[in-house]
Amino acid sequence: MNKFLVIIFFILSLPSFSMAKPEYAEKTGKDCIYCHISQTGGTLTEYGELFLKTELRPAGIKRVIRLVFYFFHFLFGILWFGTILYVHIILKPGYASKGLPRGELILGWVSIIVMGITGFILTLFRINNISELMSTYFGIILIIKIILFILMVISASIVTFILGPKMKKKIVKNISPKQGEFTLEELELFDGREGRNCFIAYNGEIFDLTESKLWKDGTHMGRHNAGSDLTYALKSAPHNADVLKRFQKVGVLVSSDVKKQKAVKIFFALAYTNLIIVFLIVFLITLWKW
Repeated sequence: MNKFLVIIFFILSLPSFSMAKPEYAEKTGKDCIYCHISQTGGTLTEYGELFLKTELRPAGIKRVIRLVFYFFHFLFGILWFGTILYVHIILKPGYASKGLPRGELILGWVSIIVMGITGFILTLFRINNISELMSTYFGIILIIKIILFILMVISASIVTFILGPKMKKKIVKNISPKQGEFTLEELELFDGREGRNCFIAYNGEIFDLTESKLWKDGTHMGRHNAGSDLTYALKSAPHNADVLKRFQKVGVLVSSDVKKQKAVKIFFALAYTNLIIVFLIVFLITLWKW
């Protein structure tokens, strides 16, 4: 019985449950007294009540709506950033320098539009007045994220509407090399994608494999890509180079010291800038959550 009374006394002596946490003060950039009447917590002020309803436990339909917008915001953020990371780290930017793939352009711009709309609405949910953008920890990080997002949109616009068409003009201009001589840069233009011819090089000679069913969309067995020199790759193939005799020889491969065009240089610079911005945004999100 005495043990039971001691336990009851211990429970009653515990402080009542409170939502007052140091991280809330850090997130808002304000002291505890701003949300609580007492410095030690307890009864909430008018601002504290508002913070509780809007940030910690939004009620009813508002909570569902915010959840839906968060879902699509993060979903398209993952799609957009994931595509950027995959193209820049795995495929390398040169993959898109021959012409921006239509599917990736559509995905990129849909993601930008959805993230912009959902981000704006989520900001309205989180920020009660403009002053909070500069006076709270969350607001400052949000401003930096918005600036980085705008930079990425500007970069995407330049690549899509200015550099993209210029790089496609480069392809049209170089579609028929003079006297059947191809530099490696020119050979890369004939990658078998989006209706372009499918050329490969072997021992300094260029062959047209466009009609081959085994080179559909410029890829052979999921391992070899058209528009490249496959001299060394053929040595490990299950067949020898005699199979190339079935295809038309269209030229020879020559060395080139030609520098990249200005449009391509700018494209590469913007591509790696976007990659850096993606890492910065992920770091900001991590910093805010941490």
